Amino acid sequence: MTAGHVTDSDSTSPAPAQGSVEKAAPTPGTAADSTPPPARTRAAPPRPSTGYSNTAPVLVRLTPPFSVRMSQFFWILSFAIGAFSVVYLFVIRQEQLPLIADVARGVTEGRTDETYDAAADIVFWIVFAVLVAVLMAQVTLLVAFSSRRPRVRWWQLATLGVQVVLLLLSMEWVAIGKRGEPLQLLLAAQAGLVALALLAAVFPKAIAWSARQHDVRRGHHDVVGSGDL
Repeated sequence: MTAGHVTDSDSTSPAPAQGSVEKAAPTPGTAADSTPPPARTRAAPPRPSTGYSNTAPVLVRLTPPFSVRMSQFFWILSFAIGAFSVVYLFVIRQEQLPLIADVARGVTEGRTDETYDAAADIVFWIVFAVLVAVLMAQVTLLVAFSSRRPRVRWWQLATLGVQVVLLLLSMEWVAIGKRGEPLQLLLAAQAGLVALALLAAVFPKAIAWSARQHDVRRGHHDVVGSGDL
């Protein structure tokens, strides 16, 4: 029968293989699904700092505290008055020598006039030399104090004690008479200014400034040049 006749070509046509079906080209709708996702970008690490906080210490010159400035100011005033006292004492030397001789005559009688005149010269020049020595010592000690040397205040206190003793002796031996009264005021003013200078030097900030000895700053910001050290 022709209706049920099957040709050889129909019966021998092979069925499509399973592997060939898998290798078939994907449809346009599935092409985007097979594309791999884009790689995720990573944030760049932070750049390392080029600065170094732990830098070497640098010596700088900082302004001293107000109490230190006041102490130095009182010292300078005392030096000015002390220098004027020395010059004034030398100027009134001829007027004071007879008065000093009279004081020596009242202590011990029965000596010659030459002895009393020699004693007056000795007393005058001793007082004059001590005044100059104390003044020079205080100038040296002020330089040491400004350089923050240790135990300077004790030496300054010792010079103040010498000034007080010298003032008391001068009132009895040298700073006498009409020309000697201004000398008493000058010596008293000098000792008073030294006392004020020492008082300002023992304030807490002044003591801390002296104990620090050096002003140190780390880094390179606002550093004074080496020429200012």
